[in-house]
Amino acid sequence: MSRKFALYALATINITHIIDSMLIMPMGDIFIRTFDINASEYSYLVASYALGAFLSSIISFLYLDRFDRKTALVFLYSGFVLGTLLCGFASDYFMLLVLRFLTGGFGGVIGALAFVIVSDLYLFKERGKAMGVLIGAFSVASALGIPFGLYLAAAYNWRVPFIGLGCIGILVLLLIIWKFPSIRMHLNYRPGTPSFKRTVSLLINDNNQLNALLLGFVLVLGHFIIIPFIAPYMIRNVGFTQMDVTKIFLFGGISMVFSAPLAGRLTDRLGVNKIFNIFVVLSFIPTIAITHMTSQPIWVALIFTTMLFIFASSRMIPANTIITASVGQENRGSFMSMKSALQQLAIALASFISGMVVFINAQGVYERYNILGYVSVIVCLFCMYLITKLRVAKGN
Repeated sequence: MSRKFALYALATINITHIIDSMLIMPMGDIFIRTFDINASEYSYLVASYALGAFLSSIISFLYLDRFDRKTALVFLYSGFVLGTLLCGFASDYFMLLVLRFLTGGFGGVIGALAFVIVSDLYLFKERGKAMGVLIGAFSVASALGIPFGLYLAAAYNWRVPFIGLGCIGILVLLLIIWKFPSIRMHLNYRPGTPSFKRTVSLLINDNNQLNALLLGFVLVLGHFIIIPFIAPYMIRNVGFTQMDVTKIFLFGGISMVFSAPLAGRLTDRLGVNKIFNIFVVLSFIPTIAITHMTSQPIWVALIFTTMLFIFASSRMIPANTIITASVGQENRGSFMSMKSALQQLAIALASFISGMVVFINAQGVYERYNILGYVSVIVCLFCMYLITKLRVAKGN
């Protein structure tokens, strides 16, 4: 019972930190107008969270395996909740930029820790289904949290979603402190205090772990490079209103409620590589369609954005299943911290690249977004090769 509670508690935590990390993107046009910034400056706002998460994940690499998982979770989630609340009171662009960086410093490690705990609690043969539940939190966040947050931002102002999410986070934090089980089994594999040298050597001397980290980095880079400008592009180039943007996340999130668990079961039944390759190839269809789209009926655009939600999230499930299985319990926490650091670096890098490539022309529409679609496809094709290099480590 405690294992099941822990899984769904982690999914709930994922919902709140995913909503927070994603809110900036669908509100991109609001921030561009409110703060009178250009596309590059907006991309910095997206990247600031990822950079904060990158730096904190590097630090966590050395320390995450030294503590009870619950202790680490409470500490990180407390900082995340405080940061989210403060974002709602930012007075200008620069202050929001700093607060997003600090919030990312806590929130970015939470996702990695959630994967660590699930890997501790579930064996490899049943982990795909558990990963489906964890990643399925993305669907709930997209279907309920993001549209509601956008509605509050459009109906009132951009501050309300952050303040509301912070208040919800306080309630979740109290529940975690009260009911979440202590998880210390990994400490049995690490007698005494591990040295910096040993922590690093366990990682760099294992090619399997290095290949797993590379896959995580490249996959997120390929996925995220088109994400920051989807909502602004749909508004300025396709004809969406700010309220229409909520439908992207509503329909995409609802579809993932069904697709994520299915992808998890298929991964356990048919194997990681086969399911990963299928969904990677399928994801190319909406990627190219979205990045080349011009003025369209809303329902046509929503078909392709929903497909992107389904296929892009489904390829993440087998990928994360094998990545988490590429390391044993002894250094799983430090490995996942490094994985989180590299993936957050990939998000920041993707944001900077997209901000440099895409620009708003004199007519007020975006140009060169199609280039990012081609880059995404090429990068994800490389991932199909990388996943063949991974093996399941002992202890899984």
